[in-house]
Amino acid sequence: MVINLEEAVRCSIMTEKNAMNFYQIAAGEMKSHDAVKVFQLLAREEREHAAQFYAIYTGSDIPSLDDFLNEPPDNSSLWISSIRQAISDDFTEKKALELAMEKEKNLEEALLENASKIDDPGARAVFELNAKETHNHYLMIEAEYARLMGMVNEEDMDTFVRE
Repeated sequence: MVINLEEAVRCSIMTEKNAMNFYQIAAGEMKSHDAVKVFQLLAREEREHAAQFYAIYTGSDIPSLDDFLNEPPDNSSLWISSIRQAISDDFTEKKALELAMEKEKNLEEALLENASKIDDPGARAVFELNAKETHNHYLMIEAEYARLMGMVNEEDMDTFVRE
């Protein structure tokens, strides 16, 4: 796969925006104050990740990161379409966390697969960093899921989450 650093960074900025919008939408659907706080935290962290990538972005098509991130969600993105499809009368914190874990896990795998196919070391490093941050989000969501489900140890996590 031939991808240069600029393309890798732009792709990462877009991914972070889609994930940020996903978490903003999830926060807006939650009834529990604690759930709202968790999803707002995740959205803020995605925004911070986008800013980290933007700091090294050399392209000129995103002149203002804030303006770009404040644009409406891209409904054609898999992140946004998946949450819009999942929202219903019984869209609970549990369902939102399960969907978030699935999205983060799939993204991490895709990022690592793409990184393994990229020749440019700088571009590869961008994807690997994004994969690491995605993994950290997965772990945070998994811990919140465990708290919500009343799981008390790693064995419970293996049974209910990591199957």
